[in-house]
Amino acid sequence: MSKVIEILNKTNGLYGYRVIENSVSSYELFFVHKNLETVRSTDSKATYVTVYTEHDGRIGDSAFQVYQSMSDDDIKEKTEQAIARANLVSNEPYELTDKGTLDAALPTNLDKYAPEELGRLIADAVYAADTEPGGSINALEIFIYKDIKHVVNNRGVDKTETKYRVMIEAIPTFTDGKQSVELYEDYRFTIFEPEKLTAEIADKMKEVSERSKAQKPGKELNINVLLRPHEIRSLAAELAHDQNYSSIYMHANLHKQGDNLQEGDCDKLNVTMKAIVAGSERSAYFDDDGAQLYDTEVIKDGIVCGSFGSNRFGQYLKVQRPSGDLKCISVGAGTLTDEDIKAEPYLECVSMSGLQLDLYNDYIGGEIRLAYYFDGEKTTPITGITMSAKLSDVLSTLRLSKETDVSGAYEGPVKALLKNVSVL
Repeated sequence: MSKVIEILNKTNGLYGYRVIENSVSSYELFFVHKNLETVRSTDSKATYVTVYTEHDGRIGDSAFQVYQSMSDDDIKEKTEQAIARANLVSNEPYELTDKGTLDAALPTNLDKYAPEELGRLIADAVYAADTEPGGSINALEIFIYKDIKHVVNNRGVDKTETKYRVMIEAIPTFTDGKQSVELYEDYRFTIFEPEKLTAEIADKMKEVSERSKAQKPGKELNINVLLRPHEIRSLAAELAHDQNYSSIYMHANLHKQGDNLQEGDCDKLNVTMKAIVAGSERSAYFDDDGAQLYDTEVIKDGIVCGSFGSNRFGQYLKVQRPSGDLKCISVGAGTLTDEDIKAEPYLECVSMSGLQLDLYNDYIGGEIRLAYYFDGEKTTPITGITMSAKLSDVLSTLRLSKETDVSGAYEGPVKALLKNVSVL
């Protein structure tokens, strides 16, 4: 990195530069059934350079990657090529992130363990859930990472952030003698909680068992639908990103500040884009520009109230203090209880191919691969169905659970109830 910066400082024709160096150390374990087959440790480093040029009253930029095998002459050649490309780009003028130093680690408890110990404890927690009759964990892969991100630019930014994280890939399998059904589970965290991990995998073990029994319903349903955190995040993120600075600048946003998204009697949405969510690997102190991140509320009591985004587009909109490129999202808890849910028949989405949202066409829907259908008395697993509804109707009758949790880059209610959804 120091070599690259030395070369950039001696290069003519630059308005500015940014250098990002990502260092990753990993400890990886690969299990087949319960047998540890392979242990691997890796160290890698990737350096990315962005050059900025000023021409004809405009700003251009271009990026390239620096490899450790490259000589000084190779780096100089890449830099000159990037400058030439940047001169073909004409963006509205803006100032690069100015000044700021930092060297900090994100909140975690993973650094309290040696990698070998942590790997063993994680495997123990996962296999503690392997108790479903007829089920097994066909394969398990554990990746323990230490990331160091270092951002430097020519305007005095020099920031380093250390992050510890874990990714687990598991294949829960169920076999009944006639067929075998598998599910893929991708689980990520920065805070190790053995009981929570065991419960998560146990849920997947149950789901793969139910998937083998699930059948397509014989009729169309018009029913309340329950969403889980992954889909709730998709819904909240779609509404929030409508208020990203870049969307607003390009007039691509549907809603504006002051718009009421929920006219009816419901649990009102409170959505905040955040820098840090405890347990989330997307947490960060600064973005790729080296800009400090500031939590920003974008929806309050169902009403659009704010916007967020990068330093560049924030300047275009004349935002006094741009939020930076926030990655985590927080949704406020609602009033929904288990008793409320069971008051009427419902369909709980367990596995979807992906929630489909279209703000402009007022649509929400998606393919449901596994769901639990509660008819008022008993629960039945079903599959091979799709759901669809008007997004505005869903938002105006939305209920959110009191219980909250962290899942990926999301913190908020564990369940959301959508009323009167068509299921085919």
